[in-house]
Amino acid sequence: MLLEARDIDVVYGRTHAVRQVSLRIDSGEIITVLGANGAGKSSLLKALQGVVRPLRGEVSFKGKSVLRQSAAARVAQGMVLVPEGRQIFVSLTVHDNLLMGAHTRRDDTRAEIEAIYERFPNLAQRRDMLASVLSGGEQQMLAIGRALLCRPALMMLDEPSLGLSPLLVKALFSLIADLNRGGLSILLVEQNTHMALATAHRAYVLELGRLVLEGDAREMATNPRMVAAYLGE
Repeated sequence: MLLEARDIDVVYGRTHAVRQVSLRIDSGEIITVLGANGAGKSSLLKALQGVVRPLRGEVSFKGKSVLRQSAAARVAQGMVLVPEGRQIFVSLTVHDNLLMGAHTRRDDTRAEIEAIYERFPNLAQRRDMLASVLSGGEQQMLAIGRALLCRPALMMLDEPSLGLSPLLVKALFSLIADLNRGGLSILLVEQNTHMALATAHRAYVLELGRLVLEGDAREMATNPRMVAAYLGE
């Protein structure tokens, strides 16, 4: 098992965002977490990454507890979060944004950066431009490229298709599947339920912070409760 979360509670003041949620990710899996806005999906990812500290629960990565470790320490171990909204550095160039993904490394990253440019030719053409000039899709590719330079074993993606055109959404999910075929485990929080279930191996569904459904992604796509609530009749 690559990652396991047990009985996670996340509380902000009087708001109980996540309530006793447990999940697991095995190496080589794509897992998706689904739910409406406000269901607690982003809060769960932040708790797993160490951006917020859960009130209760346990998080283990590669068989060891990381609950008391900082977000940076978890990144060093191979857990990387690509946050909602991408959060790239718009005042830096595309190339400098990629370098930020490798700022804790002491080895030569030039070959890996060139490999990212080969994967994302639009970024290569704009490497010396400010990231602020990139389109939404290009910014998402930059955020993923930056995360790849952390050499993750697990990449967590928070709403990666948000604001993208249907054509770019299709390309994004193709990229996610390709990264997974290359050995990367992925935890995906996504509003595009159809695409997420078509890409993932297993799925979890949150409602008001609670886990209400889990199972094989393809089976979930035909689950009557899932169809009625998220996929349309």
